[in-house]
Amino acid sequence: MQHDQKVERRTILKAAGASLAVAGLGATATACGGDSGSGDGTVTIRYAWWGAEDRAERINKTIKLFEKKYPKIKVKTDFQPYTDFWKKFNTQASGGNPPDVFQNAIGFLRKYDAKNVLLDLSEQVKAGNLSMDGFRAGLDKFGEIDGKLLGVPVGSNSMALVIDKPVYTKAGVKPEQGWTWDDFDAAMKNIRDKTGRAGDSGMYGVMYLYDLYLRQNGKAFFTEDGLGFSEADLTDWWTKAKKGVEEGVYTDAKKVAQIKPKSAVAAEIAAGEFTWDNFTVRYTAEGKSEYGLAPIPTTDGKKTGQYLGSLMLSASKRTQHPKEVAQFIDFMVHDPEVAKIMGYDRGVPATQAQYDAFKPTDEVNKAIAAYEESLVAAGVLEPITPHPNGADICEAAFLRIAEELALGKRSVDDAVKQFFTESKTALGS
Repeated sequence: MQHDQKVERRTILKAAGASLAVAGLGATATACGGDSGSGDGTVTIRYAWWGAEDRAERINKTIKLFEKKYPKIKVKTDFQPYTDFWKKFNTQASGGNPPDVFQNAIGFLRKYDAKNVLLDLSEQVKAGNLSMDGFRAGLDKFGEIDGKLLGVPVGSNSMALVIDKPVYTKAGVKPEQGWTWDDFDAAMKNIRDKTGRAGDSGMYGVMYLYDLYLRQNGKAFFTEDGLGFSEADLTDWWTKAKKGVEEGVYTDAKKVAQIKPKSAVAAEIAAGEFTWDNFTVRYTAEGKSEYGLAPIPTTDGKKTGQYLGSLMLSASKRTQHPKEVAQFIDFMVHDPEVAKIMGYDRGVPATQAQYDAFKPTDEVNKAIAAYEESLVAAGVLEPITPHPNGADICEAAFLRIAEELALGKRSVDDAVKQFFTESKTALGS
């Protein structure tokens, strides 16, 4: 659910990590992915991920460590920006030649499992080539779908409210764990009235925040086979977002668009916005103020609906080297030296050993670690709802249609109808 922290964050922050639409995948061919072994027993596996140059530099350093420990396994690498990655992956998978191991996200598991692309890593766990022990806060179950292990988490993140701390202080607002949406609404008005700034950058397209709100109320954005909410539910949510802009407690989306790629918070036209906790580093780099992480508002003062999200490593069902791929994944998620190199680039390390190995020294990353520790201590974390096949298309539609609504190109009713029409097609319902 987290994308590249420098390039991609600038274009998808308000989607809160939402996946983008990708072209449909054709029938999977029977050709095998991966290169043949050499005469001396050395094999080569292909590893692909999305991200920018800084992530590539870190990952290449970890690969050198891996190849030193496993001299008979060579790793051929490939990385692309987020949207380019999935376009290339679709082409490779359609031709029956996807990379042996690749970066993945929850919204794609059922999609590519249904297309017979993903390797069930359970057998490699049984064989002792991959350990699923030592993961933090239930993350070991994050990549399990229908009893199959389709992804192994490399990092974690959770939704948070990023705030401009001096503005909140000036308005006398002190968000605490368990505060309600009524408290949040009152805080937005206080910030507007006492500082002259909108309290939030707007919540039209923050799909993962809406998911938390639904979970607080016994629903969810996705069920295992479809959407978990009604047209009436979404009408209420988007009507509230529109009203917030009209009242000046949320920033006008047209103003947000004008200052892109800078965030509304860093541009000082909003006092806060909802996003993934490990995106916080963006605000410090862009803005001049001091920024912090506040808890998610609740419906009942207790339940936030939160879970730890994660990037994952998945393997191709066509790989000729399942053992070596499993050993590679095991190294990447357990080896302490990997954590020291990667830091929080892909989120807070998923295993306790790696979490303990990397101790951030800067205040931003210290705050991210403290925030996730506070979620565990508060006992608010829950399992994520498995996303259905077609979820990535629904996420893209939500983001696009919400933006059209926010910019005044659609009415609330029209936007809701359009979203449900496109989602029903994507989900085959």
